[in-house]
Amino acid sequence: MRRVIADLIAFGRQYMRSRVGAFFAFAFPLILILLFGAIFSGQGATKIPLYVQDQDDTPLSRAFVQAVNNTTVIEYRQIPDDVDILAYIQQNSINTALRIPAGFQATILANQTVNVTLYGDPTLSTYGIAASAVSGAATGMNFGLAGARPMIGMEAQTVSREQFKFIDFFLPGMIGFTVLTNALFAMTPTAAEYRSRKYFKFLGTTSLTKGEWLLSKILFYTFIMSVSALIIFAVSALVWGGKAVLTPLTFAFIAAGCFLFTSMGMLLGTYTKDVETASAVANAIGFPMMFLGGTFFQIEAMPPIIQGLAAVMPLTYVNEGLRATMIFGNEAKALLYLGITVVLGLVFFVLASRALSWKSK
Repeated sequence: MRRVIADLIAFGRQYMRSRVGAFFAFAFPLILILLFGAIFSGQGATKIPLYVQDQDDTPLSRAFVQAVNNTTVIEYRQIPDDVDILAYIQQNSINTALRIPAGFQATILANQTVNVTLYGDPTLSTYGIAASAVSGAATGMNFGLAGARPMIGMEAQTVSREQFKFIDFFLPGMIGFTVLTNALFAMTPTAAEYRSRKYFKFLGTTSLTKGEWLLSKILFYTFIMSVSALIIFAVSALVWGGKAVLTPLTFAFIAAGCFLFTSMGMLLGTYTKDVETASAVANAIGFPMMFLGGTFFQIEAMPPIIQGLAAVMPLTYVNEGLRATMIFGNEAKALLYLGITVVLGLVFFVLASRALSWKSK
């Protein structure tokens, strides 16, 4: 064990001398937490602007505008009733606008149907929100005008232990992402460098075994990633009011993730001819995992074929396992995913140990 600790300390000093290593271990995840937190942390309270042109300007048209505004997701903005709405939209770069036609009240009082027009790009999420608000307001007014009583209602019931924010769902993915980028992206070129510069031959003259050398790297990344996780967790809680919790399984996943991705990086680096090729290989394998493994996007929202790809990506089980224990308190699911991560890590560790040779050229 002394040899492992000695190599861990030596490798740690070398790693921390690199500004790139320190940046990706500590600064980069902090930047992402602050950036995504600033973008999404207040999304529940954000209103989208809806520009409204009321060409009728009657009590019923104003009541309809008020009903739309009362949905709490719309910020009402007025368009003058004497301008061409399409030209106004183009000149002011407006995403979503509503036109209430002249004769709105008279048509309704005549017991006839009248349509309002919603302008915008249906592919934008803001258009969908505006369309739901307008449709809801129209339904409410229809009930009121007809004197009917709604027979079916809906109530919301949260399924998590507390009311979580976006940052809470993002934090576990950020921890998994940081483990991946530091263990896999750093270990793959490190292994290639040791082999191409014949460092392994020098290690062969010492009493350090291949397993001990690889174990020291796993322990180092586990320590660094645990510190990084504590920092970004503190920032998410103090800056954005995050409510996700750190559990013992959180650190178990960090250790298992480092075990898995360090072993994977060692295996990849053993079979690449130089540092540049090793970095390219790590990027080619790591980047799909980043974006398809549930780091930034919910896997359930992806197309079925992409969900199938995500199911075979190791990072998926790290991210989803972290969310299970940090957000939902689903320890059974977390333990299952932890077991999958450990088994994958063992497979890559055995393969890397066998592929590694102190006589590598």
